[in-house]
Amino acid sequence: MEEYLFWKVAEFLIEKKEYRILQLSRDQGELWLEKTENKNAQVIRLLHYNLDWSNWLQRDIERTGENGERIRKKLAKGDFRVLNIYFSAYPPVDDYEFRFAEPLQTDNGKVIVDSLLVYRSNAVEAIRDLGTKFGEPIEMESADDYSYEEIELVKKNAMDTAAERAKAEQSVFQYGKPFFTYIFIAIQVLVFLVLEAAGGSTETSTLIKFGAKFNPLILEGEWWRFFTPIFIHIGLLHLFMNTLALFYLGTMVERLYGNFRFLFIYIVAGFSGVLASFILSPNLSAGASGAIFGCFGALLYFGVTNPRLFWRTLGLNILIVLGINLAFGFTIPGIDNAGHIGGLIGGFAAAGILHLPKKKKPLLQLTFLAVSAAVIFLSLQYGFSGKAELVDERSVLVLAQQHIKAEEFNQAYDVLAGYSEGADPSAETLFLLSYTEIKLGRLGDAKKHLHSVIEKEPGFHEAYYNLALIYFEEKNFSEAIVYAEKAVELEPGQDSYQKTLEQIRYYLEEAA
Repeated sequence: MEEYLFWKVAEFLIEKKEYRILQLSRDQGELWLEKTENKNAQVIRLLHYNLDWSNWLQRDIERTGENGERIRKKLAKGDFRVLNIYFSAYPPVDDYEFRFAEPLQTDNGKVIVDSLLVYRSNAVEAIRDLGTKFGEPIEMESADDYSYEEIELVKKNAMDTAAERAKAEQSVFQYGKPFFTYIFIAIQVLVFLVLEAAGGSTETSTLIKFGAKFNPLILEGEWWRFFTPIFIHIGLLHLFMNTLALFYLGTMVERLYGNFRFLFIYIVAGFSGVLASFILSPNLSAGASGAIFGCFGALLYFGVTNPRLFWRTLGLNILIVLGINLAFGFTIPGIDNAGHIGGLIGGFAAAGILHLPKKKKPLLQLTFLAVSAAVIFLSLQYGFSGKAELVDERSVLVLAQQHIKAEEFNQAYDVLAGYSEGADPSAETLFLLSYTEIKLGRLGDAKKHLHSVIEKEPGFHEAYYNLALIYFEEKNFSEAIVYAEKAVELEPGQDSYQKTLEQIRYYLEEAA
């Protein structure tokens, strides 16, 4: 009878209350079940054992608490309740009721063990109370004894239900074999090698040349820079960290959503990360971080739509890793957290547009699509409207230097002059502007800007030298020698300064 009751309760908990098997002893007399969503009994332990003395019972309750603590740590839970149910032909021969009077609490206070005893003379009442505890009666035929076949039937039904549910849950994570994850890993490693060969993955000009996110060029119409940064990494450590993250998260998301859903999620998340960075950060940036955070977003969407399975399998670990990564982004300088958050939102939205494999929610999916399209449209409109401060002085200098290197002096002048009109430019910007003006023959403007450089930064020796050259070109030798001497004074080791000074002195002597 006790064995039948043991398996009947197990069947009820597994089939009706959706508990999952944690552990079954070899003799099948001890069964541990888990359902962390049920805060009143996150773990249930069933034991079929003929009790004798209450001292043994006390020791067993304490062992149950210790095992509950191990399970709590494994599941990374806080407070934890264990329901401990004994099935015995008879109660202990000595006084035992006080053992059940109060729940056992472990030393750290995190695990509480509630124990109860089911035996022949109290079975009907105990089973009824247990059903009341779970809000549903445990249906069973009343008999003094049960046949072997009846016991095996109940046992088989309980075990089959648990196995089928576990198989169904496992199949959710096996929808697709990773393919595009490995393709993206290969692409970003290959691109990194090309960058290194072309001048270095930390070299600004190389990064811009190969498609890093650079707001001035996006504003000039290079729209592909919303996508190319996904595959570019700045330095070996950056590549290693993102490749490692992609290997773990990408394969997980691709198994969960399937190959082409993952491809869509990854690209949309990467684009969203770059778009957010474009609007919120003027700095040059690159990397797969936005797309990788999109994988977090897709997993969070899975958590919203399948909370029980998510919390049991991925939940806490995913949230901890996500929290750590976001914390790093907010505390460590140089990390593009705007791109991370944009990618996270983009991955969540992309997962919502596609939903899970073999499951359709047309209204929800259309809502995600409409909202996502509207947000992207408004973000792009805002970015290109000129209202956002998308370009900082550092970006202006980088772009101007790129144009100067290519001898595109008109373009460099337009960039520098345009920025200087609406801002308080630094001495470096004004000096670079004067350099383009010299190249374009606008010596009067160059001279004015060089004087402004000296006012802002009196030790800017290059400005004195260029002023000396301009005045020399204008044959104003008296002014030229003043600035040439100052340049030599500030930078005496510069041979070109010394030669220019000597040349000016020679012309002054000739003029005299």
